[in-house]
Amino acid sequence: MSKLSLITKGIIKENPTFVLVLGMCPTLGTTTSAMNGLGMGLATLFVLTMSNIVVSAVSGFIPGKVRIPSFIVIIATFVTVLQFVMQAFTPGLYATLGIFIPLIVVNCIVLGRAEAFASKNSVGDSALDGIGIGLGFTLSLTVLGMVRELLGSASIFGIKLIEGDGILVFILAPGAFIALGYLLVLFNKLKAKIS
Repeated sequence: MSKLSLITKGIIKENPTFVLVLGMCPTLGTTTSAMNGLGMGLATLFVLTMSNIVVSAVSGFIPGKVRIPSFIVIIATFVTVLQFVMQAFTPGLYATLGIFIPLIVVNCIVLGRAEAFASKNSVGDSALDGIGIGLGFTLSLTVLGMVRELLGSASIFGIKLIEGDGILVFILAPGAFIALGYLLVLFNKLKAKIS
């Protein structure tokens, strides 16, 4: 597999949100705006890439019986670092994302990539896989946040595009399911045409 395909597969072929349908808790819970989706995606990208690198580097030294708990400790370490950095430099975003930041520790995307890919591949390939899957997740959350923000409050990234109010349901939980459903269909139709 080429280095470029390690990155692009996470964006299109193995997109965690639109193809694998993983990480639905932060996907549905944090995408009330494009900025929230982008922030959550970048946070997950950081943890995913860094944990993939470390898991790949130390997987040969970890006994099989404690493999998963060890991976969780590695992931939790990077989530803790991320929390401190976000509290210091982006306190508003950190407060908005709330409980979803610590929940990255148990995000099935991060733990799944550590187990399925990083523990079996080189450090470089694991880093590229983390970047690709993380970019795919970030793009998915940002697009979903943009759609919900546009339809729900007639703005994108906080910039008002149309005077007046949007459709309230898209800011609420049911709107997340509706928007995600349509985006899943659209993404998979476009993916089928590309393939």
